[in-house]
Amino acid sequence: MGSSGLVCPRRSGYSARMLTIAALYQFTRFPDPVAVRDGLVAVCRSQGVKGSLLVAREGINGTIAGERAAIEVVLAHIRGLPGCAGLVWKQSFAEVMPFGRMKLRVKREIVTMGQPDVDPLAGVGHYVAAADWNALISAPDVAVIDTRNDYEVAIGTFAGAVDPGTRAFGEFPAWWQENRGKFAGKRIAMFCTGGIRCEKSTNYLLGQGVSDVFHLQGGILKYLEEVPQGASLWQGECFVFDERVSVGHGLVPGGLTACRACRRPLTAADRADPVFEDGVCCPQCVAEHAAADRARFRERQKQIGLANARGERHLGG
Repeated sequence: MGSSGLVCPRRSGYSARMLTIAALYQFTRFPDPVAVRDGLVAVCRSQGVKGSLLVAREGINGTIAGERAAIEVVLAHIRGLPGCAGLVWKQSFAEVMPFGRMKLRVKREIVTMGQPDVDPLAGVGHYVAAADWNALISAPDVAVIDTRNDYEVAIGTFAGAVDPGTRAFGEFPAWWQENRGKFAGKRIAMFCTGGIRCEKSTNYLLGQGVSDVFHLQGGILKYLEEVPQGASLWQGECFVFDERVSVGHGLVPGGLTACRACRRPLTAADRADPVFEDGVCCPQCVAEHAAADRARFRERQKQIGLANARGERHLGG
């Protein structure tokens, strides 16, 4: 499910001035997720930690950032929750806070698949360490499936991986039912950003009678952290859900920005497109928002600009 987060400071480029970013998830049973949320809110606020965490009856998921000591306090609190003593996490670093605030929400699922019978605690696919991933996905009897959304796949994926073309993770089961015949006789290797989606997708396939299912332990983030670029089968950048937008090998921030209207990643070509309006729309979402939405987005962008002029950070920015 990931690493302990103990990365060699020299290799990661870490310095004492940098903020620590912790990506984490844990499937467990929370009878009262509201109480879990309220306790976490208090701890995060007391430590000045920002980010986004989801809590549900099935566990916790999210990414937080802050001073290293503060992150350790929050992680210690999470490890004290029911079923979270073995929490593992993936770390990276940033010189600038990648989140505008702390968001902590109670949801039906910590990663939405919409399959009530799927239960990662009942069993998942075989974990494959980053160091062993290349050998697995290079085998001729293995089909490699990217479980992420289409806009994530568009900026980077593993060589030869199948792109389901899904706009949301909840579309994956229907895609599998329509395409499962193409994978007859194959071992299935699946991957996602940090590993959480594969906990559910591999459990789903096991429930569909697929026995030889594997997934990348710690996800793409762990692979990019551990596998040298010269030996890597990863192509492009990896989308992340914070202000870094994307990361590359060594978890170094990439060269992309995000559309403030749809949160999809933008290339230089996207920003140069005539339909692009900063904070309002991009070529990928230009047809998705009504005039009233765009007016609201323009006002938000105006307020962001005013906050920047005052030397402040607007929460919407």
